[in-house]
Amino acid sequence: MIVNEGGDKRDLFRENIYSDLVIAGGGISGVCCAITAAREGLDVVLVQDRPVLGGNASSEVRLWILGATSHMGNNNRWAREGGVIDEIMVENTYRNAEGNPVILDAILLEKVAEEKGIRLYLDTAVYDVVKEGPDKLSAAKGYCSLNQTEYTFHAPLFCDASGDGIIAFLAGASFRMGAESREEFDEKFAPSKEYGELLGHSIYFYSKDTGRPVQYIAPSFALKDIHAIPRYKSFSLQDQGCKLWWIEWGGRLDTVKDAERIKWELWRIVYGVWNYIKNSGNFPEAANYTLEWVGTIPGKRESRRFCGDYMMIQQDVVEQREHDDVVSFGGWSIDLHPADGVFSELPGCNQWHSKGIYGIPYRSLYSRNISNLFLTGRIISASHVAFGSTRVMGTSANNAQAVAMAAVLASRRQLLPRDILGHISELQQRLLKAGQFIPGIKNNDPEDLVQRASVTASSEYGLTGFPENGGLWALEVGMAQLVPVPADSSLPRMRLHLHASEKTDIRVQLAASTRRGNYTPDNILEEQTLPLQPGRNCIELHWHTRFADSQYAFIIFRKNPAVSVFLSDARLSGVLSLFQTENKAVSNTGIQAPPEGIGIDAFEFWTPRRRPGGQNMAFLFSEPLHIYRAENVQNGYARPYLTPNAWAAALTDSAPQLLVKWDHAVTIQTIQLHFDTDADHPMESVLMHHPDKAMPFCIREYQLYDGRGNLVEAVCGNYQTRNIIRLKEPLFTDTLVVKCQHPAAHVPAAIFEIRCY
Repeated sequence: MIVNEGGDKRDLFRENIYSDLVIAGGGISGVCCAITAAREGLDVVLVQDRPVLGGNASSEVRLWILGATSHMGNNNRWAREGGVIDEIMVENTYRNAEGNPVILDAILLEKVAEEKGIRLYLDTAVYDVVKEGPDKLSAAKGYCSLNQTEYTFHAPLFCDASGDGIIAFLAGASFRMGAESREEFDEKFAPSKEYGELLGHSIYFYSKDTGRPVQYIAPSFALKDIHAIPRYKSFSLQDQGCKLWWIEWGGRLDTVKDAERIKWELWRIVYGVWNYIKNSGNFPEAANYTLEWVGTIPGKRESRRFCGDYMMIQQDVVEQREHDDVVSFGGWSIDLHPADGVFSELPGCNQWHSKGIYGIPYRSLYSRNISNLFLTGRIISASHVAFGSTRVMGTSANNAQAVAMAAVLASRRQLLPRDILGHISELQQRLLKAGQFIPGIKNNDPEDLVQRASVTASSEYGLTGFPENGGLWALEVGMAQLVPVPADSSLPRMRLHLHASEKTDIRVQLAASTRRGNYTPDNILEEQTLPLQPGRNCIELHWHTRFADSQYAFIIFRKNPAVSVFLSDARLSGVLSLFQTENKAVSNTGIQAPPEGIGIDAFEFWTPRRRPGGQNMAFLFSEPLHIYRAENVQNGYARPYLTPNAWAAALTDSAPQLLVKWDHAVTIQTIQLHFDTDADHPMESVLMHHPDKAMPFCIREYQLYDGRGNLVEAVCGNYQTRNIIRLKEPLFTDTLVVKCQHPAAHVPAAIFEIRCY
């Protein structure tokens, strides 16, 4: 029992906390940064001002995590971000295929809690910083209202992942708000004059069918004149959660200082929208529906952007400019919204895509004037236009992982963030080892023992085509088969069947991307027009083009509704079919046709269909393509890029196995395997249902043996991309054998990469 008569002024509880790295912000960026750094041995403090992790992805806001995959609505193939964010997305899809945001909350908390190197401070808001001098931080102060404790977080390195840049702002880091003028960076999509307007905030709602009539009486503050919203006629009872992204407001205000005002206006709009749906009489189907949930905090899009040694601009995104210090990549569209949001007469967004993914330089991920401050999340160094693409959570998480690994190098060598520019190659290699994909950078880690081994297999898959067992696809839109072509070769003669409902012609093209590594068929190499008779037609395609380098080719069948293509249910790593179809979720209408003079490319969209659709085209090559060789597991790429980069076993091989052999015995402590969890699938984290819990290409069961046939490890039920086997005792052997099973009868076993340390 405590009895305190009181009288004198009391102080809060106070604690001093010391660590290697302090991260402000527990959104997806902060979480991925903390986990990456802790796994590399840093003592990490993660400070989050909310009761849950995830930021805009959490159950408080409920926005899906997306990045370069963009709902599979652009031409970026196999572009899901790697590393920790991939691990989280794959885990969430396996355990939460229905997209429940509360389950995602728990997964994020679990991932952080499992890392002993992370100390998590929830409900703790940073409100002040301590500086050693004009350009260096020594501490950040935070306050937790739940335990009435004031914390002082001391560290040599800080990372701001807070979204609004609270540490960076308080520290005096250089920043910008609003749009730069067209003249400043020659960004043709920028306004002619700089202005202070921003992207606004959004609040979402969920509704539920109760099975009986439900009355709704709106609160007095609800928006009365719903006709003030130009898009009020487009309301749909089926749209909820982040499909209501366009319920947006606040772009003409200070999105930091005026956040409370913005929140209240969004509440007015949401409750007014629901009142209209329930009581206008225009939605009789809503009679049994109740308002299940309304967001309590708005999802922010834009506020401060902080300045690094390099500021990304529109041309970096559109032209896919290359940077020597590339550590991450983006691929979301340049997605800018009208400042008036839901009250604007303009479209809810302007989404302009590039032809492929673009690299993000390390120089944009630290402050140019605060020497020990990293930047990540949406606050990285980018112009307003480039920010329209870099701001999304998948990209932000990828950047955060790069920052974390840079912090590891800086901590171990007593360096500052800028100093890491002298160690970029090492940073890139460490990121690849941790599962990050960096366009154009391949594994050449000198410590990876597999790089010095010879690799053979019990069998190798030869791509001869796919059987006709998947029905017919009418060419209401164009269809293409994406096929990898080895270097210094041409495609074999190709035979397939088409069904015609009448006498007609079909136009067929062989195409490639003008830029290797892209998947936009903007280079038409050859074209044929073939006559078809009613019924089943057997056609043969022979192409003369010889490809100097390994790359993907597109065999395109142009739109003709009178013609149907025979499909196959066979699945194969690194091969898929594409369709010139719309995806309105990302402003894809089949063709990107921007206005002249805004610096955006015009091109066709060729995108996959989601499973259970998306079958390959049924065809037969005159000779097999030998592109799934065993040595691919040591070629440096751990996903399809230029080629599939996988070993795949022949489907007739009942006991597939890989043999990694050294000239002499080596000592192995850790084994890494990289499997195919379909990096083309965006795995939206909430709201959407995913038909597959485990990706159909992923090897579920495998065993590792040494050269004497002794079992080293057996794994059952795998569904993750990266498996890291840390052996209890070092293994001394000259041979490592991987025995595995095909994921399904029509899906060959495939492995992208094996590493040994």
